[in-house]
Amino acid sequence: MITPEEPAGVAWHIRAKSADSNGQCVEAGPLADGSGRVAVRRSRRPEAEVIVYTRAEWEAFVGGVKGGEFDFPAG
Repeated sequence: MITPEEPAGVAWHIRAKSADSNGQCVEAGPLADGSGRVAVRRSRRPEAEVIVYTRAEWEAFVGGVKGGEFDFPAG
């Protein structure tokens, strides 16, 4: 984890439908240092902790989402 002050220059991205979920979303964006790392934070608490993933970790996560690994049953 890094402090909220460290990811200066992150181009934060948030899901387009985030307004539908009462702000219970996360934002993600690449660090501006050219390392390929990706920062993630809660959209409702941008001043709180920021978690940083390596490019490989982020790609594995996104691949898992696209592949249905996180399609948990409702309820």
